[in-house]
Amino acid sequence: MNSWVNSAEILGSDLPLELSGTGNRRALLMDALREAVRSGRLAPGTRLPPYRSLAADLGLARNTVADAYAELVAEGWLAARQGSGTRVAERAAPVTPVHRPRTPERVARPVHDLVQGQPDPSVFPRTAWLASARRALAAAPDDAFGPGDPHGRPELRRALAGYLARVRGVRAAPDRIVLCSGAAHGLRLLAEVVGGPWAAEEYGLPFHRELLTSHGVGTRPLGVDADGARVDGLTRHDRAVLLTPAHQFPTGGPLHPERRAAVVDWARATGGLVVEDDYDGEFRYDRQPVGAVQGLDPEHVVLVGSVSKSLSPALRIGWLVLPQRLVGPVVAAKGEREPFSSATEQLTLADFIESGAYDRQVRRMRQRHRRRRDQLVAALHARAPHVRVTGIAAGLHAVLELPPGTERSAVRAAAWQGLAVEGLGAYLHPGAEHRTVAAASVVPHRDGLVVGYATPAESAYPEALDALCRSLPPVSPPPAPAAPQPPAAP
Repeated sequence: MNSWVNSAEILGSDLPLELSGTGNRRALLMDALREAVRSGRLAPGTRLPPYRSLAADLGLARNTVADAYAELVAEGWLAARQGSGTRVAERAAPVTPVHRPRTPERVARPVHDLVQGQPDPSVFPRTAWLASARRALAAAPDDAFGPGDPHGRPELRRALAGYLARVRGVRAAPDRIVLCSGAAHGLRLLAEVVGGPWAAEEYGLPFHRELLTSHGVGTRPLGVDADGARVDGLTRHDRAVLLTPAHQFPTGGPLHPERRAAVVDWARATGGLVVEDDYDGEFRYDRQPVGAVQGLDPEHVVLVGSVSKSLSPALRIGWLVLPQRLVGPVVAAKGEREPFSSATEQLTLADFIESGAYDRQVRRMRQRHRRRRDQLVAALHARAPHVRVTGIAAGLHAVLELPPGTERSAVRAAAWQGLAVEGLGAYLHPGAEHRTVAAASVVPHRDGLVVGYATPAESAYPEALDALCRSLPPVSPPPAPAAPQPPAAP
């Protein structure tokens, strides 16, 4: 990419935002905004222009600016709230970098990683992937090396249609599938096309909620209990609802069959949209995977999927299985050309699926994750039997339920042990913190740890479990016996 320079004023101020140099434009924009905050030229609380306006001023694509805003929100540089736009995050003072020599002992990097979200990168099937890449390149038509179709390569859409029908019970022809660069990209496209407001499970990925907010789509929380999201809380005002029906993230458990039917009935009655995040639907251990809700009503449910958990997040390949009425608008939102996903990687994944290599990889990873899960349960049974483990029927993580008031201290103790792990409270929707529990069946907000057991290398996993067990709070002492009461006066 050639060197380029551009600038824009922030809300009419005299502060120019200079972008110059070579490389990815989103990265250059993010660097410029970070530097403006770091130097104090953008003060805490300063409201930034809507991403569409800044994109027009800088001559950038809207998605480029929107993605930059979303990533800076996730990093903590910016804050986005419904109704108040995107602002510089509140800080006590501008961040001034302090340059000092750091010895290895002072580097605050965790020794062990039990943060949920990705498989062990060392188990990527390099040999099988390389074989598929060679076959795909040899058979690739000439148009695969031209401008990319925003629908995605037809070879991969055909392969996915067959695979998803066979494994997840999805009902879709290839022309209903639009490829994207991952689940987050798919949500951005849906936010732009569908609009808001959305409902979302009260426990979920903060990044997804922040991403929707940065695109002008607010979310409100739906309660979650042992049967999944309480979809009876949906209203006619909700344009869409974001769910994880196969395995509620992060608390665990599938959406109850009655609620699956109820959410489809809601969508039909109101014209709303069910957005089904099928983030780990293939990894169920104690029985057959729960089929996708999309199979109940393809015209009112969007299935969002990717290979981030089954292969690697580095591939940047995901998909939307869409109702017919949304295919055209979503493709239009992507633009005239495919902006992100490599055509050669799409062709490689198509061969990987059709050759059976993808099925073999999923089976291998399912066995590995189940073994990891069983090791976790056994370690806790032996060393912390007072800690209850939930959400273990599927997925790449488990939830450890802790005594009330101990979550923060457990996370700090883990850090002292060199262990990266997250508290359950980090996933709670801000609007749910003061929600009134209206039904006894609703699981109250609770303390816990979200333990990802897929990430560590095989040799590092036992030590990570040891550090985890050392971090857990001890058994709570039993309550003191009540003092004897004097007999009543005659």
